[in-house]
Amino acid sequence: MIARLALASLMARALTVGMTILAIALSVALFLGVEKVRTGAKASFADTISETDLIMGARSGSVQLLLYSVFRIGNATNNVTWESYQDIAARPEIDWIVPISLGDSHRQFRVMGTSQAFFDHYKYRQGRSLEIADGAPMEDLFDAVIGADVAATLAYGIGDPIVVAHGLASFTEHEDQPFRVSGILAKTGTPVDRTVIVSMEAIEAIHVDWQSGAQVPGQSTPVEVIREMDLTPKAVTAALIGVQSPLQTFALQRAINTYGEEPLLAILPGVALQELWGIVGIAETALLAVSSMVVVTALIGMMATIFSSLNERRREMAIFRAMGARPATILGMLVFEAMVMAVAGALIGVALLYLGLVIAQPIVDEAFGLWLPIVAPGLREGQVVVAVVGAGAIVSLLPAIRAYRMSLADGMMVKS
Repeated sequence: MIARLALASLMARALTVGMTILAIALSVALFLGVEKVRTGAKASFADTISETDLIMGARSGSVQLLLYSVFRIGNATNNVTWESYQDIAARPEIDWIVPISLGDSHRQFRVMGTSQAFFDHYKYRQGRSLEIADGAPMEDLFDAVIGADVAATLAYGIGDPIVVAHGLASFTEHEDQPFRVSGILAKTGTPVDRTVIVSMEAIEAIHVDWQSGAQVPGQSTPVEVIREMDLTPKAVTAALIGVQSPLQTFALQRAINTYGEEPLLAILPGVALQELWGIVGIAETALLAVSSMVVVTALIGMMATIFSSLNERRREMAIFRAMGARPATILGMLVFEAMVMAVAGALIGVALLYLGLVIAQPIVDEAFGLWLPIVAPGLREGQVVVAVVGAGAIVSLLPAIRAYRMSLADGMMVKS
């Protein structure tokens, strides 16, 4: 009987009830949406670099090495000599190795020298490879491949010239050796999008006339002469390493960390990423707290709606009492109404979430490189629905208790 009475009462107040359900639905969709973005951002962060077993650089800290080698943030404390790089590269445990040279920039974007192996072995988002959206990889000495954000921000196209600046905040440019955009990478959502990629030989070429971080006065070697020179790198900033077998990873890491010729550091990217996320991940807690408050606000709004409707329903409650309804019946009916609204709102919220994911997934992936997976509702969604229904029942207790305490005389009294 309680269920029938409650449903009839809800239908009689369809507009008010519908608005309350919509508020709960939107708050649940927002909460779960924030959760999806949070987990998607964490997964994308962890997948910034994948299938790379070790990152090698000069001895510093693991987070610092990760920041400048992968995220292009900060600078290396020192470089790794080319002789040491070749010595490490010749070890039998190594399957592949990719050199990285950093230090120059182009209009606030980092310039990275590397080899063709970078395009072959750099993976992100659980094994996805880099793709050339337009043009082709470097073929000429002064070819450059640019990330999607570089191309979009600077409005660059294939064939456009690029003049590299010495250092990160330098007004000195390598004007005598301009590069040409040969390729534009597809959006990845990684720091590659904000990188200008050239060859290791090109990095050496633009520094032929430089010594100790400054250009030799009056010296300008013609490009034709530079092309004929031995442009073997003298040092690398870092290196990405893949091993023959995962079982050899720790042994190789130990060998690099104890290398006798110069102080080196090898880190596991996954471990360093987790350490870095522990530092920057406080934002996800704040985001989750804000979305939780939205749900709480919607539930409080539902309680306020029930309270405000009590004055209009005084006669209804009094009639129920006059017909012999027990206080528990009145209380149960109001709690049941709140639970029905909470269930309807939570389920509609879940539906809105997945509808939004279907629409937004390709847009967000294209614009931000953030992948939001669409999977069947799981434990997390179920927990949210149960929590919302339980909270709805709890917040309805106050107006329900007030309702069954209304006296019969007060309810039947006609007020002028």
